[in-house]
Amino acid sequence: MQELSNYAVGLDIGTTTVRCVVGHRDEGAKSPTIIGVGEAPNSGMRKGVVVNLVTTAQAVDKALEEAERVSGHQIDGATISINGNHVLGMSSKGVVAVGSRDHEINEADLARVEDAATVVQLPANREILDVTPRSFSLDDQDNIRDPIGMNGVRLEVDAYVITALTPNLNNLLKVADMTKTGVHHSVPAGLAAAHAVLTERQKENGVVLVDIGGTTTNVAVYDEGDLQHVAVIPVGGVNITNDLAVGLKVDLDIAEKVKLQHAVAVSSARKTSDKKADTKKVTIKTDSQTYDFDTETIDDVVEARLEEIFESVNDELKNIGRQANLPGGAILTGGTSRIKGIDSYAKEALQLAVKIGAAEGFGGVSENINQPQYATAVGLMLMDLDNQNRGRGHHSGDEGSGFSISKITSPVKGILGKFR
Repeated sequence: MQELSNYAVGLDIGTTTVRCVVGHRDEGAKSPTIIGVGEAPNSGMRKGVVVNLVTTAQAVDKALEEAERVSGHQIDGATISINGNHVLGMSSKGVVAVGSRDHEINEADLARVEDAATVVQLPANREILDVTPRSFSLDDQDNIRDPIGMNGVRLEVDAYVITALTPNLNNLLKVADMTKTGVHHSVPAGLAAAHAVLTERQKENGVVLVDIGGTTTNVAVYDEGDLQHVAVIPVGGVNITNDLAVGLKVDLDIAEKVKLQHAVAVSSARKTSDKKADTKKVTIKTDSQTYDFDTETIDDVVEARLEEIFESVNDELKNIGRQANLPGGAILTGGTSRIKGIDSYAKEALQLAVKIGAAEGFGGVSENINQPQYATAVGLMLMDLDNQNRGRGHHSGDEGSGFSISKITSPVKGILGKFR
């Protein structure tokens, strides 16, 4: 297998599915070409957190192998997703003295003030994932977007800091090491999806990205071009499947087929006002049996869980004063956003304009890339490419966390060896 030095890899380690996207940007091209895609089911995680290292590593390994087979290139590193409601964000300020009044602000000054914003009191088991500057102040000048080249002696930054639990992050790094995959950067899943599908205009006007995955819903809010808030709600599409299995008294495989083929997101108020609405029967066939279900029962079960998800999203927006007040609307991604009518349901629930988001404009092996469930993996790949162009940065947890790949025992590595 041929080595490729100038490529980017996004590895979305999801609770139900691992997805890998490999991209390559030719010189002068505006967007990268997708040269490899792979995915594999995952049963080694719960609500975004690793609970079985070996099972998760097996899923990652299979997704990587498929992407390698399609691309024809060896994957030795990637930017990976981190998920779970242990991922938290908070505002922070940093202040530094930069010199005399005729000193011009430079990149080194920005790096120092951003470092100052990370000097926050954190529990011993929590560490910083990302720092996003919102605005700068220089002496008496406030709300500066880019202070490079300006003169002043006191530089201050208003930043948004994202943290995660160190044990959960370290377990992800162990999974990567077990599959011999170097981690270039660890990115919250919601930020990666936002990077793939949101436009600068949407971020400037105010927009919320709602990534509804298997067992979690990631929320990322942008306004005036900056990240304002992140949250992870521990509910997703698997909860809908489980509800259908209980409500329809069928096994999970049948419930999943019902969800994907026949579920429609519609509110009770709309069903009541729609005089034409009537109960219909739908049929699911298997090799040995045929099942008939009432659409009304299916829709009632689905609505109950979607109501919980979007009420939680509204709570997050209310906490930051953005409820029903984002001109850019809401963009839905993730596998659960494929439920029929979910955009109309979300529009009514959030009182915002709503669109289904997907990564677009890529050539190459891209037949599945424009599906909303691939938004996170594509965003990770784009971030990997950006970091490559700037020179590989180290994720904040690579040092000082007590994690060392040498701590992974050789028996565990041996178990995984047969999957390579």
